[in-house]
Amino acid sequence: MTDSKKEKEIQKNIDTELRKSKSSSKDGTKSHGEILKQQIIEGLETYDRRSSSILLSSITAGLEIGFSYLLICAVFSFFGGMVSENVLYKLISLVYPIGFIMVILGQSILFTEQTSLLTLPVLNKKRSLGSLLKIWGLVITGNILGGYMIAFVLIWIGPKLGAFDLITIEKIGVHVTSFSAGVIFASAILAGWLMGLLSWLITSSRDTFSRICIIFIITATMSFTGLHHSIIGNIEAFSALISSTKISVSNYLNFQFFALFGNAIGGAVFVALLKYRAFVYNVAMK
Repeated sequence: MTDSKKEKEIQKNIDTELRKSKSSSKDGTKSHGEILKQQIIEGLETYDRRSSSILLSSITAGLEIGFSYLLICAVFSFFGGMVSENVLYKLISLVYPIGFIMVILGQSILFTEQTSLLTLPVLNKKRSLGSLLKIWGLVITGNILGGYMIAFVLIWIGPKLGAFDLITIEKIGVHVTSFSAGVIFASAILAGWLMGLLSWLITSSRDTFSRICIIFIITATMSFTGLHHSIIGNIEAFSALISSTKISVSNYLNFQFFALFGNAIGGAVFVALLKYRAFVYNVAMK
């Protein structure tokens, strides 16, 4: 059997096993294969959407994630002076998940949550690498543009409402971008890994309350440990860039590049590839 025929036979076996996959227990707990099948189906549905729809949904996600930033700044400002800044950066983990809950349950397209989801159809040979890069580009562009829009709004309305001031924005921006490129990159890989797991766990859950708990636990963990998330981090860094002299364009671009790159690797390699290969190896052993 030639290599080409062998690959087609293996792919046929994988697709057959995915179609046969179902809940593995009487209580409805989803099997690895069922979760993988549902993730591939959801990923393909995104590929089949119009580019304009994907871009608009991505912009919406960039806007909605800004509510996390609004609460982060408000908490930082309200408790400033009562506790140390180190404690403040831990306290904001309690409100950090709010925007993620809005985005994910509202089914807007967030790059880090969709990274592994969109990679799986490529691994399953249902879509090409070129189509993956194109859709990633659309989602990233939309998320960043939405972040820019909400940043301008919050910089104006926050001080007007007395919720926080520009000093708060500056401190948060400096805190996010002050690390070396290597630290941001490694941190972003871990954050992307967690976001990919979040997507996987949400698919495995059966009700909205469980999904909210999963989103809260994963994103609060990222915030509490200071891991870098490219989309909400974009708002934090960009807000400081346009309102403070302590953040330069190079600081912002350095952060954004390594955070995006790290998030993509964390979601695509450490979640999508490993989860998919685990299933493939199981099929190959049969």
